[in-house]
Amino acid sequence: MEPKSPPSHSSSPSAQSRSIPVETEIITDAEMAFLDAALASARPLLSSSILPPSRFPLLPCSLPLALSSPPRHVTSLSCSSGSSSPVKDIEDADKSVRPKSLLERFRARRGLMVTDITSSEWCQKKTEFGLVKGKPKKTAAMEAGSNRHAALEKEVVERVEIPTESLEEIWAVKFFNFIVGAKQLLLEGLTREVPVIGVFGGTWIVGVIDEVRMPLNEASLNPILVDIKTRYKATPPTEAQKRNARLQVMLYKYLWDGLAASNFPTAYFYKHFKLDPHYILSEDVKRYAASLRFDVKTLEDVVTGFTDSCSFLCPSTDQLLLRYELQSDCSLLEEHWFRYDVCWLKDQMEEILKFWSGGKEATYVSEAESWKCRFCEFNDVCPITSSSSPEQR
Repeated sequence: MEPKSPPSHSSSPSAQSRSIPVETEIITDAEMAFLDAALASARPLLSSSILPPSRFPLLPCSLPLALSSPPRHVTSLSCSSGSSSPVKDIEDADKSVRPKSLLERFRARRGLMVTDITSSEWCQKKTEFGLVKGKPKKTAAMEAGSNRHAALEKEVVERVEIPTESLEEIWAVKFFNFIVGAKQLLLEGLTREVPVIGVFGGTWIVGVIDEVRMPLNEASLNPILVDIKTRYKATPPTEAQKRNARLQVMLYKYLWDGLAASNFPTAYFYKHFKLDPHYILSEDVKRYAASLRFDVKTLEDVVTGFTDSCSFLCPSTDQLLLRYELQSDCSLLEEHWFRYDVCWLKDQMEEILKFWSGGKEATYVSEAESWKCRFCEFNDVCPITSSSSPEQR
């Protein structure tokens, strides 16, 4: 496939997802149905699309990594007849069990998405409803936004579908995406749909950056992170919408900078996601890697190439960019530059992660932002809106 020359600056996309059988936790039938749907729609984890072969030479892999310890299993308790320890009855035992958090129930095997974070900042109760009841179908406006992102991606990326047979291979494809995207950035000054991953406050976060570009000033090696939003009407975004988008791009910067600093916790990654670093990749995956002049046999080889690629990158600039486009003709409505504020980011993330980890109940939107409820798919079942008249909402 012929490589595509980079276009003028702008950004983003959506990716096709792939569903594969995975080991899940013991949950209710309703929760299992939703988990299957979530795994099927998980773009960053289940995307098997990558950049075109024979475009960039990739780094050799040689760093060995010890196999992480096997996951611990919960065993049932039993008491011998001679034991003096009191035995709790079943009802008492059930009451003492801590209910699983949303993170444990719905994101244990793939980490929190950046979009999970922004959804929680918009309205935690809506996020909870979406997890428990299932997300509603995409609206026309959401579909138009996805199509625009796909078109932007196609300007610089040509996707190749690779069959995957395991979670190890799904992660290998994600790391290939990052490796080749990093090379494209360094050689051409622009790349799109860059997967990023890292740990924030003990929680794994994964996401895909719409666009990473090198500054026009060649004296700087610090790339600029860009996120593109599409709008149905030619109206400026509200402050609530901008705040939500700023959180998203600041979190991308946090993850990008962590990778650029070579802080990826490799052993913890294998252990948390229950992956075998010595897993032998399929011939399809190895054949694709060979087309990139990348000799790999195991997931460990790919991860080593990923961490090597990170070492060539610089932290992103503190100036971040949001681009707002009109869906009908892709015309630019606004460019919103803002500065990275790590203290504000950590304050926001602390509250959001409490919600996901079960440390607090889901909160509703503030009275000043109650207008959000008019556009919520769960308006009829939400306690603060279901009992009020449409005029009161």
